[in-house]
Amino acid sequence: MNNFIFENSTKVYFGKGCVKEYLSCLLKPYGDTVLLAYGGGFIKGNGIYDEIVSILKAAGKNIAEFSGIMANPTYEKVLEGAKIARENHADIILGVGGGSVMDCCKAISLAAKYEGDIWEDFWGRNGVIDFEPLPLGVVVTVAGTGSECNGGAVITNKEKKVKTGRDYPKCNPKFALMDPTYTYSVPQKQMVAGGFDILSHIMETYFSEPNEDNVSDDIMEALMKSVIRNLRAAIKDPKDSTARSNLMWDSTMAENRIIKMGKKCDFQCHNMEHQLGAYTDCNHGCGLAVLHPVYYSHIYRNGLSKFIRFAENVWGISRDGKSDETLAKAGIEALADFIKEIGLPTTLRELGMTDRHQLKEIADSCGISAGSYKKMTHKEILEIFNECFE
Repeated sequence: MNNFIFENSTKVYFGKGCVKEYLSCLLKPYGDTVLLAYGGGFIKGNGIYDEIVSILKAAGKNIAEFSGIMANPTYEKVLEGAKIARENHADIILGVGGGSVMDCCKAISLAAKYEGDIWEDFWGRNGVIDFEPLPLGVVVTVAGTGSECNGGAVITNKEKKVKTGRDYPKCNPKFALMDPTYTYSVPQKQMVAGGFDILSHIMETYFSEPNEDNVSDDIMEALMKSVIRNLRAAIKDPKDSTARSNLMWDSTMAENRIIKMGKKCDFQCHNMEHQLGAYTDCNHGCGLAVLHPVYYSHIYRNGLSKFIRFAENVWGISRDGKSDETLAKAGIEALADFIKEIGLPTTLRELGMTDRHQLKEIADSCGISAGSYKKMTHKEILEIFNECFE
């Protein structure tokens, strides 16, 4: 394995009833005012909002609310949240929601304490955080991004048409409360898209060097099988507690940095989808589902041994006289079939795109991953987009 340094400072409280049991005591060290941040009306319709507000009031906390965090949080929204945090002298942010809420709150935690332009200094480029961000705790309601156990945040700058992510350990939530029952009322399309996002995070790390035997690849094969198995079970029964619990922890394991240890990591598909999202505001998991099989058809020859392992160890495809290339392609086809099975889109048209002429501009704006088995060019990214169009 390659050399690495591992760090994860977030303390996780997992299981049914964990919010009721732990939230009040977790907030005690952080002063009187909580910035309660969330998305739309989802948590108000399923009782989560009422439960959390009652806990905060019983603990004697002042509540400053910040709502309306969108699916692809914008820099403007970050600045709006930071302004509310400062005006109300918030002592801690409590983000309640999925990845978009958590990502937005991490950026707010920086912006509330920083005098400069956090986009230019921390998202436009890698920055150095030499101050303490506003403390953040999270209550997870959607399994998908794994944002609860890292310092990563993906933010969209609408003016610049750039969607980018950075991971700063100082932005790790202080605590994450994960009650799988909070995910039961998530609409099926959102649950499935989040499930594929989990799988994508694992694949983006798995399909990268080193190819030699390593612990991370072994863990990832088990995680990918778990996501596939439990996503199928959750589609069949949305209140399957075992499936929902497993997916929630799969999501965390995919992005708490453990499986990335010793790996180069790719994330070229994420780079491409982020720019699709910056231009079209498409659903992240759905965009990844469209891109992955086509992208892998472009790179599998450069990482042939890993794609063979993927076919055999994740999808259970036997060699039966198949050549290496045929076996590797069978694994990619199994992935494409699974995407269709779970009802995710397979073309950019299905994703809602109608203007093919926009694809070159989007392709030219994509970052190039240093960890890909095959170094992409903007020309080849455009080829992939065109293949995905219809």
